[in-house]
Amino acid sequence: MSSLVIQTAFLGDVVLTTPLLTALAARHGPVDVVTTPAAAALVETHPAVRRAVPYDKRGRDRGWGGLRNLARRLRAEGYERAYLPHRSLRTAALAFLARIPERIGFHDGWPFFYTVVRPHPAEGHEVDRLLALAQQPAAAYAPSLHPTPEDERAAAAALSAGGIMEGTAFVAIAPGSIWGSKRWPHYAELARRLAPAVPVVVVGGPDDAGLGEEIVRAVEGGTGRSKAVNVCGKLTLRQSAALIGRAALLVTNDSAPLHVATAMGTPIVAVFGPTLPEFGFGPIRTGDVALGLSELDCRPCSRHGPPRCPLGHHRCMRDLTPEVVAAAIEETGALRRRD
Repeated sequence: MSSLVIQTAFLGDVVLTTPLLTALAARHGPVDVVTTPAAAALVETHPAVRRAVPYDKRGRDRGWGGLRNLARRLRAEGYERAYLPHRSLRTAALAFLARIPERIGFHDGWPFFYTVVRPHPAEGHEVDRLLALAQQPAAAYAPSLHPTPEDERAAAAALSAGGIMEGTAFVAIAPGSIWGSKRWPHYAELARRLAPAVPVVVVGGPDDAGLGEEIVRAVEGGTGRSKAVNVCGKLTLRQSAALIGRAALLVTNDSAPLHVATAMGTPIVAVFGPTLPEFGFGPIRTGDVALGLSELDCRPCSRHGPPRCPLGHHRCMRDLTPEVVAAAIEETGALRRRD
């Protein structure tokens, strides 16, 4: 029977787990994945995944009853082994209650529930730390996502509706983050600088639609290549991945779109404020750029980024200027390669 991976962390963490899925599929064949409903739609088309099992831990499956019901369904599948990259009690308990004979997790998770305990590297990129669960060397596999042809057509249609024709180079901007302190406040000014030379497309979920409209208004009246388009909330996650895959470059905060762009092979300029790329969640490819102000004594202030600046000034983001980000975009050469 196929192996099971339980990864119900944030969307970006799920994207960074795809190299582990690929490694396990090479060893055992395609795996089943328990993950959040949003992430299930993103990974269900991955060639390393046999089946994605949605676990709505904050909705219909919440609480002890939901956990037990899912464990019962998993037990009926007869899995031989479960890999547990998410170091949470809920994940460990789910595999235990499902009576999966071999349960493989990290030493800093909940080893009481595991049958095999692996060291969790303290250093390196999160991709490589997760690959250690399968005893794979660093950079053995890269993140990857696989939108369908229908997803690609939806992305192309969204661009066309905004006046961006097939083959036109554009910059994607992802201004959102669930962590308020991770949001760079200067995307509108950056878009105003970029739009006379290259169209700008704002990507994100429904909660980012307002930010997208602010950015579009900043580029008011643009025509032709002086254009900004807001697709926030108008595409599914896979369709958004397909759109990011078409972009010449993505500008993003330290958030899930960064990892989606990595998986889709799109060049990246990432803006880091309260967190650091050295935490293991920055760009991983040569040529991609992570920007941040190294001279601030208060940085980093959090492993994840607090809802707001603890000191009230948010200088780690406010003082990183649009000029610096625009210069980094130019230095990547990504726009020249698409001309």
